[in-house]
Amino acid sequence: MSKSDVYFTSFKATPSENLLQKLHRLLKSAGIENIDFENKFVAIKVHFGEYGNLAFLRPNYARVVADYVKELGGKPFLTDCSTLYVGSRKNALDHLDTALANGFSPLSTGCHVIIGDGLKGTDDIEVPINLEYVQNAKIGRAIMDADVFISLNHFKGHEMTGFGGAIKNIGMGCGSRAGKKEQHCDGKPNADKSKCVGCGACQKICAHDAPTMVDGKIEIDHNKCVGCGRCIAICPKDAIEADFDNTSTMLNLRMSEYAYAVCKDRPNFHISLICDVSPNCDCHGENDIPIIPDIGMLASFDPVALDQACVDLAIKEPAITGSQYDDRCKEHPHSHDDCFTMVHPDTEWKTSLEHSEKIGLGTREYNLIRI
Repeated sequence: MSKSDVYFTSFKATPSENLLQKLHRLLKSAGIENIDFENKFVAIKVHFGEYGNLAFLRPNYARVVADYVKELGGKPFLTDCSTLYVGSRKNALDHLDTALANGFSPLSTGCHVIIGDGLKGTDDIEVPINLEYVQNAKIGRAIMDADVFISLNHFKGHEMTGFGGAIKNIGMGCGSRAGKKEQHCDGKPNADKSKCVGCGACQKICAHDAPTMVDGKIEIDHNKCVGCGRCIAICPKDAIEADFDNTSTMLNLRMSEYAYAVCKDRPNFHISLICDVSPNCDCHGENDIPIIPDIGMLASFDPVALDQACVDLAIKEPAITGSQYDDRCKEHPHSHDDCFTMVHPDTEWKTSLEHSEKIGLGTREYNLIRI
């Protein structure tokens, strides 16, 4: 497979061209006009941000993409699917309330918001792919009904996959609740009672009543647990640990195959913004200090090349003072791990890119074209 083109522009702006105008020029330079949008339904997959999180992409960026699609004759809508965990996006009504609270309205974005897997996260389509780990991917129906697919990604750290970019936004984000469960199902965390203080935070975050308080300490019922990892991230004492023998790897492999299911057999285009690079996913109800400085905006027809380019740019950047990355660097001054591995040492991100290339989603080889 030949190298893919990935277009890049920094966040430097001038009085004659602001960041929104730069994003429009980036999309044009990357060739989005080569897609036939005329009278086509266009799904723009974004993350609306959990309520309380402020690291998600501003709706202004989504407006640029939606307006450009309309200019080219398309019918765009913003979309995401419901979450497995308890939070502000666990069903379509709560999800829409959160999207509106975070600024994603038809007035601000120029298009409607449609929750891809319906009212309760059960409206999906089984997409046959017959790959190594997934036979039939369960994707939100509205997303699969679209004629054209565009991903608009906030590139960031992630507590389960190392980083979250295009592949994560597509594969995990477009899976229905059943699809998310299938991708996560190998991960079963355990509680270390010597660390547990019985605060109950894990019980509040779990949608399946898996954590149970026994004599003031938490136990995880693996028969109820779906392995979403929210309890791991929320525990203030790091008392909940997953069996990472193959959990992170399996999640990456299945996630890549789900992304393949979303993109195959229809035009697709991908945009990533490396800014406000939080250590954790935008699914958190909070966001910490960014771990690295803002870098820029990238676009490509190849989501694998796009993610690889984003990683390559990100791992060259220094830690921001006071961030989790900075703290870990001080704790382990002789470590040569990258920023994402340093922040979440129990994760690994390479298998997602390797497997995505293997199944034909894209290539890790790219030409970085600066505009």
